[in-house]
Amino acid sequence: MFSPDRKKQKDQSTMEATTQQNIIAQGTKIVGDIVSQGPFRIDGTIEGNVKTSGKIVVGKSGYIKGTLQGENADFEGKFSGKLILSGTLSLKATAHIEGEVHINKLAVEPGATFNATCSMKGTVKSLPNESVNAKSTQAQSVQSK
Repeated sequence: MFSPDRKKQKDQSTMEATTQQNIIAQGTKIVGDIVSQGPFRIDGTIEGNVKTSGKIVVGKSGYIKGTLQGENADFEGKFSGKLILSGTLSLKATAHIEGEVHINKLAVEPGATFNATCSMKGTVKSLPNESVNAKSTQAQSVQSK
């Protein structure tokens, strides 16, 4: 009745369910909010908010209008709204993005349309020339004293 084997089976089925990909097929339109733990493939239309801890792939016929929150996203289709990712946004040549974008990294193929205000969080890397100039300025200020 309370055997540990049952608990293991239940835990495994929960783990399997969250790793399976959710698919919104071409020709499907969803109006409303979606929350999921697993990755998404979107070839249809979503009007609303999408929140997932998995990866989002938007195919050529895919369109999202609303807020999208996730880890990483690959776009071949269209997006209009607010996009918040903790990882990388990859735009293929057919992608069309409009709105507000908050990401960590951005990869854009030639031909993609990116009409958005974009803020990138993460560490700011200094250019090699900046560190050399900063050291030489410090050395000059020490010598002049």
